[in-house]
This record gives sequence, C-alpha cells and structure tokens, in this order.
Amino acid sequence: MINGKRTGFTLFELMVVVAIIAFISLIAIPNVMRYLAKSKRAEAYIHLGSIYTAEKIYWSEHGTYTNKLRGKDGAGWSPEGVTHYTYGFAGQEGENFVVGKLGAGADQLHKSYANKNGFLIIAAADIDGDGKCDVIGINEKHEIIILEDDLD
Repeated sequence: MINGKRTGFTLFELMVVVAIIAFISLIAIPNVMRYLAKSKRAEAYIHLGSIYTAEKIYWSEHGTYTNKLRGKDGAGWSPEGVTHYTYGFAGQEGENFVVGKLGAGADQLHKSYANKNGFLIIAAADIDGDGKCDVIGINEKHEIIILEDDLD
C-alpha cells in the first residue's frame, strides 16, 4: 500500500483482459493455420521442381522418362531431410515413392505415370489435419497441377 491506497488489478479487470485475448485468438488462429498450410505446400513446389529436373536429365540420357525415383533405372532423386509430403509414383516405397511425415500413402499416387512421351509426378499430404489430402502434380511441360486442394 502506498498512502493507504491499494495498487494492482481487480479480478474483474483481469478477466476482461483474458476475454479480449481469447476473442482476438479466435479471429487470428484460422488465418495462422492457413499460412502454415501454405508454407507446407511451398515445400511440395520445391521438391516437385527438383524431381522434374531429375526426370528431364534421365530422359536426356535414356530417351524415356522413369517411374522410379531411386535405385536401378531411377532418376536419382532423394529429398534432403524430412519431408511433409509423399512424393513420386505408384509402386514400391523407397524406389517409386518417398513417404513424408504427414503420412499420405501410395494410394494417393495412383494418377502418376511415366513413359516415353511424358510424366506426372505426384506430391500428397494432409497439410491441415482434416483427413483430406492435398494432391499436387507436375508434368513434363513443367505445369503444376493441383489435383485435390486441401487449402479450401
């Protein structure tokens, strides 16, 4: 006490401040979650671009595209570090595709293909945890194709 006066905040004042912070959080959290999902998708664009380059190099050496990322007759692509997305082609894990930490399985890669004339490489992940996968592809023309959009 200073000169007989109490200093500090009352319980009511503290509860009003907590309520205001909670209200602001309710408004801000959905936007933050969307930005986090977009940043995960940026990873997919980068890795799809590097797989595209590996496929083009493989084609220049063999005259056809490959549906293998690694191993014998593979494009020689391997991700740096841990990925969020699953990348590649339908087939055998480790050879045709690499599983990311968000757990999209090989069933999400069924639209992928590679032949003499072209390819479609798939990246898939459940980036916002809602059970729906974000599925993105890149083809031999370097066109990014969003097959299933999980940002909506």
